[in-house]
Amino acid sequence: MKRAKQNGFVLVLVITVLALIGVEMFILAGGSNIILFQANNSYLTACERNLIESGLAWAEKNIKKNSKETFAKSINLDITGMNIGRAALSVTVNAPENEEAEVEINACCSRGRQTRNHKKKYLVGP
Repeated sequence: MKRAKQNGFVLVLVITVLALIGVEMFILAGGSNIILFQANNSYLTACERNLIESGLAWAEKNIKKNSKETFAKSINLDITGMNIGRAALSVTVNAPENEEAEVEINACCSRGRQTRNHKKKYLVGP
């Protein structure tokens, strides 16, 4: 008779331990989603900054090379060498003579369900 009571106690103990493990995994899964979101956000921020700096460097190089020209054109740059998946970079340069050039950078990158878009104008000296 004592044996039946002991077996029932062990069964209740195992069920309780499994329930506690389930609750703990539920809590940790929510935390891991937050960590994954923050990791993707940091990656996208770094990619966005790299794209902006690349666009500005390209614009400065081409403005100095063509400093005698006045041009207003938009160019989609090839960024496959940067190894950034699902990204695009477009640079528009307005360079009036004897003035600072205005460069508009359009950068877009995405990862997972997050997307970062950047559209801003910068002044670049000759």
